Amino acid sequence: MQRPSFIRHWTELENPQAGRYEDDKENNAELMGLGAPLARKLGLTRIGIHHVRLLPGRRTSYPHAESAEEEFAYVVEGTPDVWIDGHLHRLQPGDSVGFPAGTGICHTFLNNTSEEVRLIVIGETTKEENRIRYPLNTAYEATRKDKWTDWPERPIGPHDGKAKVEPLE
Repeated sequence: MQRPSFIRHWTELENPQAGRYEDDKENNAELMGLGAPLARKLGLTRIGIHHVRLLPGRRTSYPHAESAEEEFAYVVEGTPDVWIDGHLHRLQPGDSVGFPAGTGICHTFLNNTSEEVRLIVIGETTKEENRIRYPLNTAYEATRKDKWTDWPERPIGPHDGKAKVEPLE
């Protein structure tokens, strides 16, 4: 019997092109992670679930915070850094990170290693009322209709939010 369409392997669903912010002239359209939109491809409409592969030197997104949508990430493979409000925290397989909506906690995931990283990222599907804050990418933020102007401001630490591959020892 053939498997139903809602049973698939992530490799069948992965986008062949890395994500990018198209108007990013500063970083020459920096390549982000390779994503497989699992929930959408399996027919789910209320939650977003993505399998994300981060090649060495890539990140998942610009550092951001969301007003009305919660996010969760689970490390499947590798040792990424999670950038939280300008500070890095090294993760390992099995670590989970949750970002409650409305807190202003700015975040992204960076692969600063020479090995591939794999994440499962879960969040709510797009909500009309959601607003997004990009504290390190204000030019990009200014182009968005969903910019979060009254976010609960948090101090941002010294890290620039960009991935840098560690030298091999």
